Amino acid sequence: MNLWTRSYLLPMPGISSPLTQYQQLTDSRYEAKLKEYERARVIFKYALDRLPRSKSHLLHKNYTTFEKQFGEREGVEDVILSKRRVQYEEQVKEAPKNYDVWFDYARLEETLGDPDRVRDVYERAIANIPPTREKRHWRRYIYLWIFYALWEEMVGKDIERTRQVYSECLKLIPHKQFTFAKIWLFKAHFEIRQMNLTGARKTLGQAIGICPKDRLFKGYIELETKLHEFSRCRTLYEKHIEFNPSNAATWIRFAELEIALEDDERARAIFELAVAQETLDMPELVWKAYIDFEEESGEFSRTRNLFERLLEKTDHVKVWISYAHFEINADDSGDGDEEDGEAEVSEAAKSRARAVFTRAYASLKAKDLKEERVVLLNAWKSFETTHGAPEDLQKVEAQMPRRVKKRRKLDDDSYEEYMDYLFPADEQANAGVLKLLQAAHQWKMAQEQQLGRGEGSV
Repeated sequence: MNLWTRSYLLPMPGISSPLTQYQQLTDSRYEAKLKEYERARVIFKYALDRLPRSKSHLLHKNYTTFEKQFGEREGVEDVILSKRRVQYEEQVKEAPKNYDVWFDYARLEETLGDPDRVRDVYERAIANIPPTREKRHWRRYIYLWIFYALWEEMVGKDIERTRQVYSECLKLIPHKQFTFAKIWLFKAHFEIRQMNLTGARKTLGQAIGICPKDRLFKGYIELETKLHEFSRCRTLYEKHIEFNPSNAATWIRFAELEIALEDDERARAIFELAVAQETLDMPELVWKAYIDFEEESGEFSRTRNLFERLLEKTDHVKVWISYAHFEINADDSGDGDEEDGEAEVSEAAKSRARAVFTRAYASLKAKDLKEERVVLLNAWKSFETTHGAPEDLQKVEAQMPRRVKKRRKLDDDSYEEYMDYLFPADEQANAGVLKLLQAAHQWKMAQEQQLGRGEGSV
């Protein structure tokens, strides 16, 4: 076959090809036999670009074999990647809002390293806006914008285009319905990397003004903290608290800032405002932080006052145990001797701790909280083992309950077994009540017998 015949097999530009997969395959094999590898490669690529995937499976297989035989490693990889590109094109055509496919397609093009193709894939991907204004439908879609912006900044090195990507994304999100704090923070961090501090603050300020969120406040405060702009941090904390006064973590971080700045009076005032809030998502954390602050500051009288205030709000066993442990450690008498690197606890501290345990046990017993009483007695026993005398430990051990198996009736008239605790003090009380009931029953029987004799004599 001469050169004119071989040229005839390739269609003219602008004219649709009447050749079938078999004809293209035959021509490429013929060129390979003549060692015209570049012509054979052109024929394969021409056919693969124009034939649909359903009709080009055999052609792909033979092209791969051809590259393995006559091509280099790059040629084989190019065949495989081009095949994957065709697959992704068909998938996104069938389901354009399948964002996971767009992710894979974009990674493929990033691997190939053609910036124009990468931008084309990302632009086509972000054009598929979710059909509804529900945040769950936007979660995957928004990452397309993030990956696009990061690629433009890190790989494409186009800073203005990166800034434009972030801006267009923020314009697209319906912030009145929902927002994504990560987009605002990503843009702010991008501006910081470009040494544009004013732009970063403007971005975060705009975010807080349009759609305030806890995460936005936290990110903005972290930025200003790293810059040591503590006056700005205070202002942001105040605005955050106004926005969400029930967020316990915000109150704690605000107080920790003042502690770090060695302004104890400000920190104490913040804690007081926090514990006075009617609704807190985790009030126990605020109380713990406040108590730890006063204890670490050596303000033992203030710490005791806080424990007493907290016990008025809650009677939790952990609060009682923490109170007792505090009294052990709050030994400010100065009479302790150093032995083996540890200070000996004074008798006054032991007495205060023991008084707390006694109060706690009485309170929990009055409320019939058996599980809590067991936890308290175990802590009390550990305390007496370490710090108490043998007779003190024996007193606590005498109050330890025993576990018994009981049965109770359920709503469906069935029974279930459960484990219960019997405390010696309760058993003694129950025994006294039982004796009183028995005596009353005997007295009643005696009265009935006397009445019976009187009627008989009449």
